[in-house]
Amino acid sequence: MRALVTGGAGFIGSHLVDWLVREGWDVVVVDRLDRGKKNIQHHLDTGAVELHVFDIGDLERLRSLMEGVDTVFHMAANADIRGGVKNTRVDLEENVIKTWNVLEAMRLQDVGEIVFASSAALYGDAAVIPTPEDYFPIQTSFYGASKLAGEGYIEAFSEAFGIKAWMYRFVSVVGERHPHGVTYDFVHKLRRNPRRLEILGNGKQKKSFLYVGDCVGGIMHGYRYGKDRVNIFNLGNEEYTTVDRVAEIVVEEMGLKDVEFVYTGGDRGWVGDAPMVFLSIEKMKKLGWKPEVGVEEAIRKTARWLIDNPGWYENP
Repeated sequence: MRALVTGGAGFIGSHLVDWLVREGWDVVVVDRLDRGKKNIQHHLDTGAVELHVFDIGDLERLRSLMEGVDTVFHMAANADIRGGVKNTRVDLEENVIKTWNVLEAMRLQDVGEIVFASSAALYGDAAVIPTPEDYFPIQTSFYGASKLAGEGYIEAFSEAFGIKAWMYRFVSVVGERHPHGVTYDFVHKLRRNPRRLEILGNGKQKKSFLYVGDCVGGIMHGYRYGKDRVNIFNLGNEEYTTVDRVAEIVVEEMGLKDVEFVYTGGDRGWVGDAPMVFLSIEKMKKLGWKPEVGVEEAIRKTARWLIDNPGWYENP
C-alpha cells in the first residue's frame, strides 16, 4: 500500500508516519516544514520515507504525487484555534481550500481513499455531554467551522466520485513532539518564571486529552474496521480533567513548589474556547478500540517529554 501523508512532518502526522512505516506501507510525505523535519529525520536517514517540501496549495505538484497512491492521510492544517479571531481568513485558506485541493488532486488521479484529521472543536459549546457524532453543532470558532466545512467537501466528493473516507474528530492530542496547547504553554511559561503561572480563563474548564499513540492507533483501527463509504468517528478518552489539574501536573513534573496561579478570568480561555470538551467514543468502542493511556498519564508523558527536549521546535 502506498500512502501520501500531508503534514507528515508535524505532530500527529509524524506519529502516523511512524505507524505506517512500521506496518510496511510505502510512505510519501508532503510538508512545508514550518517546524522543520526533525520529527521524521530518522525515517529520512533510513530511506523509509519520501519527503516533498511544498505547500499543498500547489494543485499541480500535489496532483503529480497522487499517481500510484492508494490512500491519502490528510493531516496538514492550521491548528491555531485562537489565531482565527485575528486572521479570519487563515482557517478558510489552510483548512478548507487546501482540503479541496487534496480532494481535487485525488479526483484527477483517481485515488479512492482519504483519512481526514477533523476536530472536536466543530462541536462548539455542545449541549450534549459526552458528545456523540450525530450531534449537530453551532459553530463558535473559525477553526471548528473550517473542519466542518472540510468534512462537508469530503462527503460531497465521496457522493460524486465514490471516494471512501474516514474522518476523525479529535479531542486535544498530546504526547511526544507536542508543539502547542495548554501543557506546552504551561511548561514554557514556568521555564520563564518558575514562581508564577498565568492560566487563561478561570482554570475550571473541563477538557479531555488523548495520547498520540492512542490517537494513531484509533485512526488505523477505524481505517481497518470502518466499512461505510463515509466513516465519521470521535477519538477521545473515557475521562476528562480541569485546566487547573493540568497546571498542577506540570508543576509536579517540573519539581516546582509554591507556584502562584494567576487567572485571566471568565469561563473560557479565549474566544472560541469551549468550557467543556468530552466526546462519546461509543462508536469506536463498538469497533473494538479504546484508549490505553488515561488523561492524567497522557499529560504527564507530555510534560516529561517537553521538559527533556527543550527547544525541539526552536532548533529543527
